[in-house]
Amino acid sequence: MTEIQTIGVVGAGAMGRGIAQIAAQAGLRVRLYDTSADAVAAARESLRQTWEKLAQKGKLTTADAQAALERVESATALTDMSVCQLVVEAIVERLDVKRDLFAALEGVVSEDCILASNTSSLSITAIAAACKHPRRVVGYHFFNPVALMKVVEVIDGLRSAPEVGDALAVLARRMGHTPVRAKDMPGFIVNHAGRGMNTEGLRVAQEAVATFAQVDAVMREQAGFRMGPFELLDLTALDVSHPVMESIYRQFFDEPRFRPSPITTVRLAGGLIGRKAGEGFYVYADGQKQVPPEAPVPALPEGLKVWVSPKHPEGYARASALIEKLGATLVTGSTPDADALIIVTPFGDDVSTSVSAQGLNAARTVGLDTLYAFDAAKRRTIMVSPATEEKWRDAAHALLAADGVAVTVIEDSPGFIAQRIVAMIVNIASDIAQQQIATPEDIDQAVTLGLGYPVGPLSLGDKLGAERILEILKSMQRVTGDPRYRPSLWLQRRVQLGMSLLK
Repeated sequence: MTEIQTIGVVGAGAMGRGIAQIAAQAGLRVRLYDTSADAVAAARESLRQTWEKLAQKGKLTTADAQAALERVESATALTDMSVCQLVVEAIVERLDVKRDLFAALEGVVSEDCILASNTSSLSITAIAAACKHPRRVVGYHFFNPVALMKVVEVIDGLRSAPEVGDALAVLARRMGHTPVRAKDMPGFIVNHAGRGMNTEGLRVAQEAVATFAQVDAVMREQAGFRMGPFELLDLTALDVSHPVMESIYRQFFDEPRFRPSPITTVRLAGGLIGRKAGEGFYVYADGQKQVPPEAPVPALPEGLKVWVSPKHPEGYARASALIEKLGATLVTGSTPDADALIIVTPFGDDVSTSVSAQGLNAARTVGLDTLYAFDAAKRRTIMVSPATEEKWRDAAHALLAADGVAVTVIEDSPGFIAQRIVAMIVNIASDIAQQQIATPEDIDQAVTLGLGYPVGPLSLGDKLGAERILEILKSMQRVTGDPRYRPSLWLQRRVQLGMSLLK
């Protein structure tokens, strides 16, 4: 294929500007077009200011900043794209509009010019159906802000020529981005994989297990994510994220794993869309998130005795070691003393199910999440059933906060908070691999770079133990009867065969 030296960018909004920026900085000539000439002028001025700031910070020389700006030319008509070896569209997310644009571009550009769409949700195959030469049509999905989000999804439509995607992958590296390859399926990689965090977080809130702030705190401080689901939804805004949730759910023909929540439907209708509106799941005063204060830690009863259920050996070992470290008396008999706090450590079950299955005293029983090692976590989660008495709940809270580590107390939930959200993240990524939408390596790279997760979802499953994730999912499916928790065959088979989720 002809080496790409000049690219056209159609659409001078935030995405178009970002693509033009990284291309010009990489030495490519850019022809920037928009139906509004004012938008193109504003985009060039924005780029000038961006490069000027980068030069002031020493990230570019003044000469390089000026040269980059000179490489961005204002196009006044689509015919100005005739000299381009690649045209990237970054316009409105409407299939009919994109199809019309690509059909018009075919009458302008050379036969070997690549036509790429920055769509985040539309089918590349469907866009290419309007073209005489669909082999040259591919997806080139960047993330906002383009210059900082160093990943791009290269999407092959059913008729896309492999060498076209190969050329865009090479170009992505030239522009300083990591390319990940995906088949043309709803959500591609990143938006598909992101369903685990957001939809399951909403499900936790819908079941009144915990508040929005509690869910976020657990995912940050116990599970180690940069943001929880509601902080993330406030950042992306519901006017963007809710339609994506509905779209992916419908495009997968109402797949239960991706089921949206009426919580976002109501909040979107009410204008509580997120940070940019000043109010979403949180209120923002002068741009600062307002977080409700946490409940004070109760007083620790003297002489507290604790019995830990031995049903789950790993959970038992972690919980017992922690309780001894915190100075409580650990009762080690096969059954709990009549005056001891009872702690269960389920994986995927709730407290009610554990009490019923193990014949325990419901009034004195609480659950402790032991999925993550306590020596690394900044927060612990305990769970109560509808029958747990307040004094025993408070005793557990006081004990587990005795060393100054924050404790979140939640209502009964299969899989606590972290277990169920993390298990869904791993399970959906496993199913992306099973469907061969992308390679395991590209799935992990895309999610780490595109969503900012601390580690890729398949690597996370290996780290926590794929067999443990499978146990959590099976337990949640059994307790709830909901097919959303059915394990992916990719996950199940690798547990059965003792293999890594990355193979």
